[in-house]
Amino acid sequence: MTDAGLLRPGAHRGDAHTDDTAVLQALLDVEAAWVAAQADAGLAPRAAAGSARAAARAADYDAGDIARRAEGGGNPVIPLLADYRRRLGELDPEAVRFAHRGLTSQDVMDTAMMLLVRRAAEPLGRQLSGTADALARLAQAHRGTVQAARTLTQHALPTTFGLKAAGWLAGLQDLEADLAGLTRLPASWGGAAGTLAGSMALFPGAPDAAEQAVELARRWAGELGLSMPAHVWHTSRRPVLRTAETLAAVCAALGRIANDVLLLSRPELGELREPAAEGRGVSSAMPQKQNPVLSVLLKRTALTAPQLVAQLHLAAAQYVDERPDGAWHTEWPALRELARLAVAASSHAAELTAGLTVDPARMRANLDASGPAVLAERISAELAPLLPPAADGATGKQQVQAVVREHASDRKGMLDALVGLAAGTRLADGTPVDRGVVTRLLDPAGYLGANDLLIDRVLERHDRPANDPSTMSGGHAGTSARSTA
Repeated sequence: MTDAGLLRPGAHRGDAHTDDTAVLQALLDVEAAWVAAQADAGLAPRAAAGSARAAARAADYDAGDIARRAEGGGNPVIPLLADYRRRLGELDPEAVRFAHRGLTSQDVMDTAMMLLVRRAAEPLGRQLSGTADALARLAQAHRGTVQAARTLTQHALPTTFGLKAAGWLAGLQDLEADLAGLTRLPASWGGAAGTLAGSMALFPGAPDAAEQAVELARRWAGELGLSMPAHVWHTSRRPVLRTAETLAAVCAALGRIANDVLLLSRPELGELREPAAEGRGVSSAMPQKQNPVLSVLLKRTALTAPQLVAQLHLAAAQYVDERPDGAWHTEWPALRELARLAVAASSHAAELTAGLTVDPARMRANLDASGPAVLAERISAELAPLLPPAADGATGKQQVQAVVREHASDRKGMLDALVGLAAGTRLADGTPVDRGVVTRLLDPAGYLGANDLLIDRVLERHDRPANDPSTMSGGHAGTSARSTA
């Protein structure tokens, strides 16, 4: 029996760092690192550390067999450890006694899951960096590409696609601190009941055995590239929840981009188009269709992730005593699936944004189709204060609103009516409100607010040097993209 991912299209892009082989390798690396830490602390010969690493090759183990045998003890560490000790004994019989001593299955399993996510964070960060670079290029290239801003599904005011792309980029930038946390995930330590008794037993008679046990755990975490936690977290699951929430936040930020692409690539809008690829977007029944599959899969992931996080919160709320009974077991598939989906989504997003086709002409046409009423806010703000009360007592604002309502879709009619309404008035600088002034008021490109400033602020943040190359903001070229206006 296999799980090839038939019901998770596209998730295979995250398999290399999260599949059963990756889980096995993480578990084996955790066990080998424990022997290495003992050797570093003078508790085991150096040769044992080398043998422990040599025996820790996932390719030498049968994942399917271990999975079946895991039923007996309720977790895969127990059968894997038996196989690992057997393999280690073949290489170095003297090293076997150093394997796993002082640890418990939860130490190994929790640490391996953190290691798995830590490793998945590497391609995740690279791919998000590529997406960020692509969005920065779109923001710069289209800072003057006018389109309709939509609020509650309706045309609201003019905006630019450059600002929309900058907004997508800002959503990723807001994750930088969270993503950096994926590079500092903690090892899990505590022993059978969270007391470190097993580790302390490795230092018989030492007056500072407790401190040495903590130091041994620190060496172990260092071997794995993980951090040393402040306390035993066998039943305090914030490390798992924080990790899951970061992965889900990545999925949500990418899903937000996908939602816009799905909307704007509808044929009746036609403002965006996904990159084409052989066999992508095909329909089994309608050969004329080109479905936006990358965005569909991103949306799928964004909709799936919250339920996985909810499962982890539910599990955390059910932990009892010093070791859990069942709640712990529900974490593994949920956290693994989150990591897999997040890595796959980052790959989909990098491809989507790098090849996204933008149609400025359709954007402008769709904006113009909404009529001059889309500029009602500007018209009212500019002209209403200049108008004296009408004979019927209508205020300047009410007079402007009446014209806008009457000519909402008739640009020429609105232009004529506003010129007549404002006849004889002057702007604050003394300029007469004539046809030229009103024409400028009806130009969408003239009412973009702080468009350039807002885009530049996002691009400046993107261009700054990154201290940690494994975070989302690291790895981009840092090419400056500034307005010359």
